[in-house]
Amino acid sequence: MNNNICRFTKIHPNAQIPTKQSELAAGYDLASIENITIPAHNRILVHTGIKVALPPQTHLEIRPRSGLALKHGITVLNSPGTIDADYRGEIMVILINTSDTDYDIHMGDRIAQAIVMQHLSVTWTETDELDETSRGSNGFGSTLS
Repeated sequence: MNNNICRFTKIHPNAQIPTKQSELAAGYDLASIENITIPAHNRILVHTGIKVALPPQTHLEIRPRSGLALKHGITVLNSPGTIDADYRGEIMVILINTSDTDYDIHMGDRIAQAIVMQHLSVTWTETDELDETSRGSNGFGSTLS
């Protein structure tokens, strides 16, 4: 059995297959199935019209498209959004407009990218002490020179 198969279902006639724009791209572009406006300094939920069944021990990370972020201030609000392997609902993307201008999304526009990620399942074990490291408890910028 091929564990690299991601099955999907179109639940809307305008839904598009997630696609890579180049052979070595990490992300599969997700497209909008609707015409919608993101008002300046506001957020919206954008529908893609697809449902997925991911391989075991994987999840999708929904990330911004760099061009939308740079050129228009449009980004994924909860970046990265996480789609678990057992979720069977429609893939939707929370976009936020950080600019001072309303932004129009048209049906078929690429709005975000989905990256299939492997993950481990772990067993959480409580202990009285943790092993020491050279970093210790130094955090939030402590490794900057």
